[in-house]
Amino acid sequence: MNGPLMMLIAIVVLLAAYLFYGRYLAKTWGIDPKAKTPAYEFEDGVDYVPADTNVVFGHQFASIAGAAPITGPIQAAVFGWLPVLLWILLGGVFFGAVQDFAAMYASVKNKGRTIGYIIESYIGKTGKKLFLLFCWLFCILVVAAFADIVAGTFNGFQTMANGSVVENSTNGSVASTSMIFIIEAVALGFLLRYGKLPKWLNTTIALLLLVGAIVIGLLAPIYISQSVWHILIFVYVLIASVAPIWALLQPRDYLNSYLLIAMIIAAVVSIFGAQPAVNLPQFSGFIVNGQSLFPFLFVTIACGAVSGFHSLVSSGTASKQIKNETSMLPVSFGAMLMESLLAVIALIAVASFTSTSEATALGYATPTQIFAGGISSFLQTLGLPQSIGYTLINLAVSAFALTSLDSVARVGRLSFQELFLDESIADDHIGPVRKLLTNKYFATVLTLFLAYLLAKAGYDSIWPLFGSSNQLLSALAFLACAVFLKRTKRKSFMLWIPMFAMVAVTFTALAITIGKLIYGIASGVYPWLSGMTTIVDGVSALTAWGAGLQLIFAILILGLGIVVVIQGIRKLLEPSATVCQAKAS
Repeated sequence: MNGPLMMLIAIVVLLAAYLFYGRYLAKTWGIDPKAKTPAYEFEDGVDYVPADTNVVFGHQFASIAGAAPITGPIQAAVFGWLPVLLWILLGGVFFGAVQDFAAMYASVKNKGRTIGYIIESYIGKTGKKLFLLFCWLFCILVVAAFADIVAGTFNGFQTMANGSVVENSTNGSVASTSMIFIIEAVALGFLLRYGKLPKWLNTTIALLLLVGAIVIGLLAPIYISQSVWHILIFVYVLIASVAPIWALLQPRDYLNSYLLIAMIIAAVVSIFGAQPAVNLPQFSGFIVNGQSLFPFLFVTIACGAVSGFHSLVSSGTASKQIKNETSMLPVSFGAMLMESLLAVIALIAVASFTSTSEATALGYATPTQIFAGGISSFLQTLGLPQSIGYTLINLAVSAFALTSLDSVARVGRLSFQELFLDESIADDHIGPVRKLLTNKYFATVLTLFLAYLLAKAGYDSIWPLFGSSNQLLSALAFLACAVFLKRTKRKSFMLWIPMFAMVAVTFTALAITIGKLIYGIASGVYPWLSGMTTIVDGVSALTAWGAGLQLIFAILILGLGIVVVIQGIRKLLEPSATVCQAKAS
């Protein structure tokens, strides 16, 4: 096995999956091209905003990708390339793409509402409240983790081995370009909304803005410390979470999608040109570095195979922008398969090194650096200097993370608001407390404040729990969509196996994580997912505090998940006559 052959297999499998399985699902569930979508029915200029398919695809793809489809496969590569490749392809097709399409389909058919509202309609109000609380906690985790990752990527200073601090031009250029992107996105948003220009002209302008931002960023890096970036990023996310979706989210994702797709195309072409070898073993064993293949392979590789966060984007923001139901398949199913392709590229990148020691010796200490280092070395075959390629790849990765950051913050804000909304109470009869809790500014500030506190503990204190809670969210999304499909007399069997598989994976992973956390807190040994690290006097109490925080979140998430799963399965297993009668009542 070599890189080009692995790439060819992935392209054939994913393309066939879209052409055959994706179209089969669309035909089986039913697509009505003449139906009035929620984007038009409830257009409000803030969340419900009709957009062209390519714009919504850009938002969906840029939002779901993040840094996870890069970091997950690289971290899981310790088990060998074969299990990683199989899970990416099989999981991406039969788990991830199905979940994303089902979540968007259910949302569009239910007035563009989120998975939480779908659970209320088809499972019950208690299930909805618990699910929304689960989603809010999960979003806090994601915002905290991704904010710390982005701040680290933008950090303009680097501490050398001798203790001296020097400017990091790569990070400075990435930060500069990203800030220019945001300014350009606002201008593009007004142009797209009020300019009424032809699509080809909008695309041309977007590409020119993209190239201009990259050139300026490379020539004029900005150097700001990580601690300051923490504050600036949260200020940006606060604004992005409450701004009209057309003014920032849509155009920014539109710009980023071109950068991300260009990176993927360039990486694929360079893999065929460089012909990299696959130096990883095919299979390293069922237990590696103290971690078992089941369940940790399946929670380590989330984005790229299946990710519960995707269901929040599909039903929380993208579904409110769909112009025509025919756009749902390419926007949801297609974007997920594109992400699986990115995950395979990340696997090839790490497999091109003979070992992690070789990557570390070259200065690539983190998964994103390993990815950027591998791909930039491939791009040399296209005549691009490695230093420039390395900077551009880092820019694309930061774009992934920043895009996911404000999307999940918006979803977290919506989840918190929905937690206290009651449609049976008229707006003029809402009490002052409920009015405060459902206020979008209060919900956003509270969500981001808690995420900021977590982010100060460092993303590596949060990341071990992210994978398990993310995959549990996937199981709940499968469950909600399966109940919806059954109660609307549509086939749902294609969701059952993924649903029960993810329930088994996540409950096992969370139980193991909780056990290790309890042991770690009691014995002074903190259990990272990558192994066990002893806490000694030289390690601050922040690490132990992070362990305690993880334990609280893990217990809450597991408990909420168990209750929602039990309620959902009861509804799913009800006889059809009972279901119809319950629906009628």
